[in-house]
Amino acid sequence: MNFTIKQQKILLGVLIVLIALVNGYNFMNAEKPKTAPLVYERGAVATSAIRQGLLSRGSGADPLNVFMERHNERYPGVARDLFSLENPASGKKTAKASMVKVSLPPSPPPIEPKTPEEIAADASRADMSKFRFLGYLTDKESTLFLSKDGELFIVKTGDRVLKNYIVKESSKDFVILLDTATGIAMRIALSDSETPQQVPQQQ
Repeated sequence: MNFTIKQQKILLGVLIVLIALVNGYNFMNAEKPKTAPLVYERGAVATSAIRQGLLSRGSGADPLNVFMERHNERYPGVARDLFSLENPASGKKTAKASMVKVSLPPSPPPIEPKTPEEIAADASRADMSKFRFLGYLTDKESTLFLSKDGELFIVKTGDRVLKNYIVKESSKDFVILLDTATGIAMRIALSDSETPQQVPQQQ
């Protein structure tokens, strides 16, 4: 079916009028948008307690009010604060770890430094303890055989040994050496029958 140009223009005009009437009808019968008053004024700070539970609402509840209530909650949709470190069941706070004090034993008393005289006396005792009484030869005056560090000394009572030592007394069993520098006397037994011992100094 072919339409002339005039018929096509008439048909186009009718369709435009029809579309305009339909849009006008929908606009007149459309439901106006619902509005709700503001819960808080501008600049106010909203605070809400932790949500205890969701209340059941009827089918006629306003969805906008429900959305605003959930938006203002501190933790929407939860029953308690999941980030709290305390145990709500016990209601007790964790006790702080108590510090344990450990008592240390008393430190030993400081060692007093030795005097030069004491150091010299110790050195003299250590040196004279190296002497050995090997034996003796009986004659008018007993000849004594001493050794120290592999060196042999043939002396009699009263003789000097090395630089500082004098044979103070002798018998067939022992010899007493005297250190002339420190006054320390050492008793040396025959053939290592006993270790050298210091002789008490006479006052």
